[in-house]
Amino acid sequence: MTRFGFEHLEFFFKHHGVRIEVVHGEKPKDAYQEPVEDLIAILTSFADKLYGMRSHRKKRLVEEFKKLLEEVEKNEQGN
Repeated sequence: MTRFGFEHLEFFFKHHGVRIEVVHGEKPKDAYQEPVEDLIAILTSFADKLYGMRSHRKKRLVEEFKKLLEEVEKNEQGN
């Protein structure tokens, strides 16, 4: 349900009489480990988006270049 801020949800749910059952828990993390892991996840997400955009641009460039080559071949055949 959440990667961080579980304590806030736990407090809210307890206040409203809701019991939380953790199905797959991990050992408790220290005060620095959790924010570092969250930061790494955020950076990984941005890197994936950045490289994905680059890949999309490359793919589009290759497609446009192929179209240009086809046009040049058609023009050469027509002459």
